[in-house]
Amino acid sequence: MVDLETARQMALSFTWSEEKGHFGIPSFRVKNKIFVTLWVKENRMMLKLPQIHQSVFHSFDPAIFYPVPNKWGHKGATFVELSKVPPAMLQDALNIAYLAGAAGKK
Repeated sequence: MVDLETARQMALSFTWSEEKGHFGIPSFRVKNKIFVTLWVKENRMMLKLPQIHQSVFHSFDPAIFYPVPNKWGHKGATFVELSKVPPAMLQDALNIAYLAGAAGKK
C-alpha cells in the first residue's frame, strides 16, 4: 500500500537521513550506518530492526514483514513488502530502524 517514491520520502524524512548507493540499490543511512535499503525491482524495503522488533512485526503478518533469508535475517534484517504494508505501520518500523541505527544498535 506504499509506492516506491513514498517509501523513499519516508526514509528521508528523518533529520540526519541521507541516501547513498549500496551495491546498485538505494540505501538510507544515519551516521553513515545503513538503516534501510530500497529494493526497487522487488518493490520492497529491507529494514535493520532489533531482533525483538523484527519478531513483533513478523508476527503481525509474515507475508508483509519477514527476515531476510540469510545470516543478516538472524541479525534483524527484515524485508517489508511495500504493496501490502499499511503506511502507518511502515512509518513505525522505519522509526525503530532509524533510532537503532542512530544509536549504533544492531
